[in-house]
Amino acid sequence: MRFAIALICLAAPAAAQDGPATFQLPQGCDAYLTVQGASCRVDHHFTCAADPEGMQRRVSIDERGLTYAGQIDSETQWIESFHILTGHSERLESNPVEPASLSDLIENGIDDYDFRTLSDQIGTTRYVGQDTLTGRQVTIDGVTLDETTYDITAYDPAGNVIWQSQGNEFISRNWRMFLSGTGTTTIGGETFEKDDRPVEFIYPSEPGFLSSRPKHGCGVAIS
Repeated sequence: MRFAIALICLAAPAAAQDGPATFQLPQGCDAYLTVQGASCRVDHHFTCAADPEGMQRRVSIDERGLTYAGQIDSETQWIESFHILTGHSERLESNPVEPASLSDLIENGIDDYDFRTLSDQIGTTRYVGQDTLTGRQVTIDGVTLDETTYDITAYDPAGNVIWQSQGNEFISRNWRMFLSGTGTTTIGGETFEKDDRPVEFIYPSEPGFLSSRPKHGCGVAIS
C-alpha cells in the first residue's frame, strides 16, 4: 500500500505539467518497457532493487491519471494490487489451492488456478479460472506474442459470483508476463466488452518511454 501511495504522489506532478509528461519511478526502481494500449491506457513495467528476484511491477495510466499499481512474481501470480479509483488494495493469500503458473501454461498449453486475495477494504476474494494457449502467435509492433484464451470468475466469501470474464490475452515468454487482449466481463447482470490489446512497445531511450499520456482510443466515454 505504501509503495502504491508513493507512486501516486510521484505521478501527480508529472501529469499536471504542460508538454510531454513523464511518469516518475520511485528511487531504486528501473523501467524496461512502456506499452501503449488500444483502450486509452499506457502501462509501465519496471523492477525494484528491494524486491525479491523475479518480481515485476506495473502501473497503468488512463485519461484520469494513475489507475493501478501492482506486482507479480516470475509465475505471474498477483502478489499485490492497488486499485486507485476504488481505493482498495489486494494481496495474495499464502499457499493457494492452485497457484497460477506461467511455466505450466508454456509447458502444457493450459493452466488452471484457484487462489484468494485478501483486502482490508473489501475482504477476501476467490479467483478460479483457466488460461489456455491457442497455438496462435501474433506480432504487434515487432514483438511476437502467444495468444491465450482465458475464463475467470471472482467469488465473494459466501461463494457468490462477483464477476466473470472470458476472452483472449497474450503472453510474452521473454518478459514472462501477460498482456491484455479482448473479452467480455459480466457483473451485476450486465455484460461489457473490452479491447485492451497492446498497440506500441516502447523501450528506454525511445520517444514516449515512461510517458504518462495514453495515445490510442482516447476521447471515448470511460465506464
